[in-house]
Amino acid sequence: MKAISVNNIYRNYGDVEALIDISFEVEQGEIFGIIGPDGAGKTTLFRILTTLLLADKGSATVDGCDVIKDFKLIRNRVGYMPGRFSLYLDLTVEENLNFFATVFNTTIEENYYLIEDIYKQLEPFKDRRASALSGGMKQKLALCCSLIHKPTVLFLDEPTTGVDPVSRKELWEMLKKLKQQGISILVSTPYMDEAEMCDRIALIQNGNFLKIDTPKNIVNQFDNILWALSSNRMYDLLNDLRNHPKIKSCYAFGDSHHITISTDNFLLNDLNIFLNEKGHKDIEISPIKASIEDCFMQLTN
Repeated sequence: MKAISVNNIYRNYGDVEALIDISFEVEQGEIFGIIGPDGAGKTTLFRILTTLLLADKGSATVDGCDVIKDFKLIRNRVGYMPGRFSLYLDLTVEENLNFFATVFNTTIEENYYLIEDIYKQLEPFKDRRASALSGGMKQKLALCCSLIHKPTVLFLDEPTTGVDPVSRKELWEMLKKLKQQGISILVSTPYMDEAEMCDRIALIQNGNFLKIDTPKNIVNQFDNILWALSSNRMYDLLNDLRNHPKIKSCYAFGDSHHITISTDNFLLNDLNIFLNEKGHKDIEISPIKASIEDCFMQLTN
C-alpha cells in the first residue's frame, strides 16, 4: 500500500488553475518533496490531501484512505504542519503540546520518543508563550504538535520558510530520524537546495508537475552545456548574454549568471572575445555542473 496516491487532481479558483492533472505516489517511509515557487499550487495540494479542501476532479488516498469518504480516519492518522504558524499563541509550549495530545486521546509520555530530540531544545522554554518564541522555535513546537499522536504520514508545508539556516539544517536532520521511525513525509519548499534532502521530488510550476524523480537523476538528465559568468557590469552582462544568438538561456544565479548554449562549436574564447567587445572587464567564465535550480529553469522553458 502506498502512503499517498494521487490520480489526476484538478483544482481551480475561479479562472485560476491552481492544480492541473496532478498524479504521483509516495512510498511508505519516504521523504517526498514538492519543490516550487510561491503560488505554484503546493499549499492547495496539501489542503486537498489533508481533507481541508475538495478537488474539482480526480481522486486521492492517504494511508489507504480516500480523502473524501474516509476524511475522519485520515485526520486521525496524519500530522499536518501548515506554512503559517497556527498554534495557540496565548498558550505556553507545554500547554500547546498537552492540548494536541488530548485532542488525539494520547499523552506526551506515550509518544515522547518521537519528539524527544526536538522537545529537548524546547524544554528550557516550556513555560514561555508561543507568541514569544523565535521563528525556529515556533517551527519546532509545531512539528512536535503534529507528531504527538504518532501519525503514519506527515505533511509539512514550507516548514523552513523564514527560518534561519541553522534551524533549517536541524529540521531536515529531524525529518531523516522520523523517516527511520517509518513515518512517510510529504514536504513542500521553495528552496531548491533542499531538494537533495528528499528521496524523490516533484518540481511544480503554475499548478503543473514538470518532473518527478530522484534529485540525482534529475541533475544527471540535464543535457545542455552550462557555464557560469561574471564581469564588472552584471546587469549589462545579463542583457548582452540574452541577446547573443548562440546562447539558449541566461539567468541570474547569486553572484554569477548561468547560461546554456545552443551549439557545441561555440567556445569559451569566442564568448570572451564577444564580451570584451561589449566593454566588459574582470570577466570570469567557467563550465559548471547543473543544480536542481538549473534543471527547474530548463524545464520551465
